[in-house]
Order: sequence, then C-alpha cells, then structure tokens
Amino acid sequence: MAERDYIGFATLAEQVHRKSVKRGFEFTLMVCGETGLGKSTLVNTLFLTELYAQRTVPRVEERIEKTTRVEKKTLDIEEKGVKLRLTVVDTPGFGDSVNCEDSWRICTQYIDEQFRQYFTDESGLNRRNIQDNRVHCLLLRQLDIDLLRRLHKKVNIILVIGKADTLTPGEKKQLKARILDDVEAHGIQIYRFPDCDSDEDEEFKQQDRDLKAACPFAVVGSNQVMEVAGRKIRCRQYPWGIVDVEDPEQSDVVKLRTMLISTHMQDLKDTTRDVHYENYRAQCISQISQHALRERNKLKR
Repeated sequence: MAERDYIGFATLAEQVHRKSVKRGFEFTLMVCGETGLGKSTLVNTLFLTELYAQRTVPRVEERIEKTTRVEKKTLDIEEKGVKLRLTVVDTPGFGDSVNCEDSWRICTQYIDEQFRQYFTDESGLNRRNIQDNRVHCLLLRQLDIDLLRRLHKKVNIILVIGKADTLTPGEKKQLKARILDDVEAHGIQIYRFPDCDSDEDEEFKQQDRDLKAACPFAVVGSNQVMEVAGRKIRCRQYPWGIVDVEDPEQSDVVKLRTMLISTHMQDLKDTTRDVHYENYRAQCISQISQHALRERNKLKR
C-alpha cells in the first residue's frame, strides 16, 4: 500500500490495549472443598500472597453444627503497569456436615445471585460502570458428582487434587484418569481448553499440550518459604526432606497458576460471558416474556 493510501486503522489494537490497561481487569475465583483440604494454602501459593494469614482449622466439635458461608476477599495486583482486581470467594464450612445440601445450595445461590445482579445492572439506565462480580472460575478440591451436576452449566469448573505429595507418580496418574472417566460417565461439563491457534509458535503449542495433559491438576500448597541452594522457595518440610511446591515433578501448582493467570484467564472470562451468563440471561428474558404474556391475557379477559 502506498503511503498516500495509508488510513491508520492498524493502530486500533494499540488503542484497545491502552484503554484496557488504563481500565484494569477483574477476575473472580471461587474455591470449594472440605475444611482441611488446603484451599486457603493453595490460594496463597497460587498468588504468592498471604490472603489467609490468620485462617485456622476449627476443631471437630466446632464443625459438627457448622454451616457453609461465603467469604469474599479482594486483592489488587499490579504487574508491569497492568492492574488486576482479584476476588477470591471461599466457602468455609463446605462439606463439613453429614448433609451437604446446605453447601450445594450456598454455592449455587451465590453464583446465580452474581448473574442476577449483573443482569439487573445491565438492564438499568446507568450501564457505564457496571462491576463484574460474576464467578469466572470454580476450583473444586474434591470430586462431588452431585455438586458438579448442579454447577457444571453455571460456571467454569477446574478440578484439583489436593495434597499431591501424599501420592506416588503412578498413583497420581491413575487418580487423574479415574476422575476424568467419572466426569465423562456422568456427563459433567468441566472447563475445556480451547484449541490452540495454528499460527502460534511451537513453544506455546507445547505449553498448551502440557496444560491439557495435567488436568485435573495435582497440587501441593505451602505458606512456608525457605532458602535452599541460594534461592527462596515455597516448600513443605518433612523429616526426610522438603517438597518444592513449584517443582513440576512433584506438583502442578505452576501449571495451574500459568493456566489461570498467564494463558487462559481471558478465555475463562469470555466463556463465562458468552456461555454461562448468556444461558442465565436467556432464561430471565424468557421468564419476563412469559410473565408479560400472561398479564396481557388477563387484561384481555
């Protein structure tokens, strides 16, 4: 193209980038699993923070009558000028009682309530500064088929195997295969990685293959930082040695962090918006239309 024919729309990508960076990004992560599985420790490990520094595990006596509640923490992170508002939704008391219906109900109600609030804000007059509190990803620390049935069409589910340092490599491989077989046998739709674009470089394609092969992620979390061989690492210490939680041979923490933050955060948000929220929105519009039709029929009568 000749210089005189240059229009200038090639800078559109830069304009969108600058505007997005200035506005910042939001991401909401929900974590479910029984008390003592290490949910809080995993969140601290993933985001290299002490979001739950004061969290203690309650005694058995305290857990007998304990009900599930929602606990929300927000963390503002900035990296290379890019701002991220991370919201972590935890569910203390989840699965602690014999009857887990309360746990299921609290989780589903919270996810639906965020959709309802977004739909209400989106339908209002002032839509300029809508805060997106929709749950973009659910980390599930146990294979609960009943919970999965209730949630798999509402949210992106990523299954996680906790305390993976208690398993041998062979046991981890077998457990992952059994979990995936159970999920498929019950028709559960967990988060599916999108296909890698053909024009990506080979290193990115290999990383994508490694992430897909790691599901469900077998992780080890730790709040302890030690200096080993001149470098600081997060690890778990045992009488026989230490476990580096970021060692890919021992834990999938780095792969899970890479997937959540570096490679698939935007796809998780897009899937939430284009699939799960659109399903909810279509149901709301259908109910409103049916209600309006019934009211019109009443007036005619």
